[in-house]
Amino acid sequence: MFGGSIVALVTPMHDDGDLDLEALGRLVEFHVEAGTDGIVIAGTTGESPCLSSAELDRLIRAALEAAAGRVSIIGGSGSNSTARAIELTAVVREAGAAAALVVAPYYNRPTQEGLFQHYQAVARAGLPVILYNVPSRTACDLLPETVARLAEVPGIVAVKEAVPGVGRIGRFRELLGGRLDLLSGDDATAMDFLLAGGDGFISVTANVAPRLMHGLAEAGCHGEPRKAAALNDRLEGLHRALFIEPSPIPVKWAVMQMGLIQSGIRLPLTPLEDRHHDEVRVAMARAGVEYRS
Repeated sequence: MFGGSIVALVTPMHDDGDLDLEALGRLVEFHVEAGTDGIVIAGTTGESPCLSSAELDRLIRAALEAAAGRVSIIGGSGSNSTARAIELTAVVREAGAAAALVVAPYYNRPTQEGLFQHYQAVARAGLPVILYNVPSRTACDLLPETVARLAEVPGIVAVKEAVPGVGRIGRFRELLGGRLDLLSGDDATAMDFLLAGGDGFISVTANVAPRLMHGLAEAGCHGEPRKAAALNDRLEGLHRALFIEPSPIPVKWAVMQMGLIQSGIRLPLTPLEDRHHDEVRVAMARAGVEYRS
C-alpha cells in the first residue's frame, strides 16, 4: 500500500507559533509537483508532541483539501499512552487520512509483549496502521519478531524502521514474506535499505530535495544501484546537515530559507543556531536547492 518517497512534512507555523495552513497548502503543492509519493502530517518532523488533537484534525483536513486526491496523506497518531494513541488514531481516521503512522511508545520502555498489545489495540481503531520504530528517540526497540506477530493483525500494513543500516532488513524479509511494506526511516542509509529489498522511505531530507529523493526511491526500488548512488551522492550532505541539531530544527530552517514557510517553531525546540547556517546552506547548494542568500 505504501512505498516510494514519503515526506515526513514539517508543520508550518507563523512566527508566533500558530499553525500556518496557507503555507501547508504551498508545501503540499510543492511535493505533488516534485513527485512525492506520500505525505506524513504530524510525525516527529511535524512536531507531533506539541500539537493538540484539534490542530492534528485541522492539519490533516487542510492537507487533504490541498492534495485533492493526488497524493496519499498519512497522519501521525502515536503516544506513550495506548488510550491516547487510540484517540489520536480516531482523529486521523475521521479527518480522512489514508493511514496512521504510530510511533512505538516512548519513555515507558514497554516489553515486546506490551508493544504487541499496544499496536493490536490501536489497529482496532479502523484505519491502516504503519508501525514506527525509532529506538534513538523512544528508548525501546520494536524487534522484527514482534513485527512479524503484528503482521497477522488486521489493519497493520507497513513498518517504518528508523534504525541506521540494513542489518535487519534480511530478517524482516525472512519473517514477513511480503506481508508488510518495509519503509526506511533513516535518510543516511535509505539507499542501501532500498537496494536490499525495501519498499520506500519516510524522509526528512525530502522536505528540502523532494525531486532527488523521489528519483532515489525509484532507482533503489527498481534495482538501479549506479543511478541510486549518483543521486545519493548529491544528497549525502543534506542527510548529515539536517541532523546537525535535533530534527526538525535544521529542516525547518532550511525550508524557511527556501521561502516556503515562516520561522515558527514551538518550544522546547528553538531555531537553528547561527553557527550551523553555512553548513546547511552548503549541503542545500550541493543538492541544487535554491535558497535565500
